[in-house]
Amino acid sequence: MLLVVTHSRAARTSLRNACRTHDETVVRRFGRAALFDDTHHGAFLALRLVEKHGADVHVEVTRPLNEFVDVPEPIRDAVTAYEARESPSTPYSAFARGTDHPSPSVLREREL
Repeated sequence: MLLVVTHSRAARTSLRNACRTHDETVVRRFGRAALFDDTHHGAFLALRLVEKHGADVHVEVTRPLNEFVDVPEPIRDAVTAYEARESPSTPYSAFARGTDHPSPSVLREREL
């Protein structure tokens, strides 16, 4: 997919118009950003916005996260345990303390 992010009012207006006109190519809208299909048409729309608005439009190629391939099992286990915690107001840092679950600092240090 193509993530298109706009940084000016004019670029947001153009993005909104492109999304309304070509909804078959839009995967999802986020206000000042949108996901386009990774098709030639999606690339055409994204690059047209870049051509019109220059640095006010940023385009990235994205891929969906496959949690079973991209995320290590200890992280998935920590998520499952944290969501099943007894007290929903317990922050993760307190929950993970004294367990085998990774600490927030370890989570921040490691890349996927």
